[in-house]
Amino acid sequence: MEERKGRRIIMFPLPFPGHFNPMIELAGIFHHRGFSVTILHTSYNFPDPSRHAHFTLRAITHNKEGEEEDPLSQSEASSMDLIALIRQLKQSYAEPFRQSLAAEVRGGETVCCLVSDAIWGRNTALVAEEIGVRRMVLRTGGASSFCAFAAFPLLRDKGYFPIQDSRLEEPVTELPPLKVKDLPVIKLKEPEELYRVVNDMVEGAKLSSGVIWNTFEDLETFSLMDISSKLQVPCFPIGPFHKHSNDLPPKTKNKEDSETTEWLNKRDPQSVIYASFGSLAAIEEKEFLGIAWGLRNSEQPFLWVVRPGSVRGSEWLESLPFGFIENFGDKGKIVKWANQLEVLAHPAIGAFWTHCGWNSTLESISEGVPMICTPCFSDQHVNARYIVDVWRVGMVLERSKMERKEIEKVIRSVIMENGDGLKERCLELKERANICLSKEGSSSKHLDKLVSHVLSFDSYAFAS
Repeated sequence: MEERKGRRIIMFPLPFPGHFNPMIELAGIFHHRGFSVTILHTSYNFPDPSRHAHFTLRAITHNKEGEEEDPLSQSEASSMDLIALIRQLKQSYAEPFRQSLAAEVRGGETVCCLVSDAIWGRNTALVAEEIGVRRMVLRTGGASSFCAFAAFPLLRDKGYFPIQDSRLEEPVTELPPLKVKDLPVIKLKEPEELYRVVNDMVEGAKLSSGVIWNTFEDLETFSLMDISSKLQVPCFPIGPFHKHSNDLPPKTKNKEDSETTEWLNKRDPQSVIYASFGSLAAIEEKEFLGIAWGLRNSEQPFLWVVRPGSVRGSEWLESLPFGFIENFGDKGKIVKWANQLEVLAHPAIGAFWTHCGWNSTLESISEGVPMICTPCFSDQHVNARYIVDVWRVGMVLERSKMERKEIEKVIRSVIMENGDGLKERCLELKERANICLSKEGSSSKHLDKLVSHVLSFDSYAFAS
């Protein structure tokens, strides 16, 4: 679609795949609605411009001469826990972001607004106000988990934090249906750092001109109502982003994708276990071997994504016993990466064994695929509880119980026994996701409102 001249949106994603990819999908939706899009990105985990030809990609610079410098090396980042890495990113890129946004706004073409990842927090709000451009935030997680994050001050006052092992099975009466073990925390040496990051995210959202959600009303009605009343800013649940198929540029297919598709084409309908545990989670060798034997002994065909470096102490598959891969032959396939959207949409997939990251959760719901839930950290625990107890489209397999026989039992229950109407509920939820994207559906209506909202912003007035 031809772009509206003088209508530009600047976007500032967090440089992790689970955050960057939804931002790019949102950029595609805006582009289809006639906006030009500029992506400001860090030099850490920088994207490949050739894969995003529809947008202008600008690397944030770090010195007065405008030359790019890397304030955070990959080796430094690999030694940090997730929250320490987020803190370092926020500190390292605070001033470079201000300089880059100012340069973009001075560039001449009218800037409608900035859309930043919610985790960047209040600094982006202060910078946008200083420069004179309106700011919206994208929350790449679900509304239900955001409600839990927003409740952190209350939960601390009530004595839930720090979490005690003796209370793990207790209900959180302030946040049904969550149990104490579901609260979105990460084990850290300095727990206060997590509280600061979460508080900054929530307060930053309150200072925005609106929050964009990659979810849909039928899925999270009450959570959206709750968080909207707490934030007191406009909320736009326009997801699932990836299902706005006409709004997104087509993805190129590589050799590995084709080989995976060919392998899936040879499998029976709804027979394959697809196992993938996200872009950040790392597991111990014992867990890795438990997954391997559980998949093999289930006697179901499986497609297993093992990200290089995801098994502590190993580069890739070295921990597998000699002859293990040859022993299961063509019945199983292990890959380093898969096009998850294509895999989940394939008729051969019968279940998705997942870490319950929000993107994976929403993608599985959108394709009507039952889930086996093994959450690792943070909001994944909240998502798993909703998958199992609220939406009832999955079964839980906790990390502490990942032994061969338990894995086999859960896989058979989901694939062979249908888990007490699991598949029927999955298809019902898939249909509701499709309806929300129809012309009169809730996500489509919220998208129309979002476009009108952005177009209503006054032209910037750069504060020199």
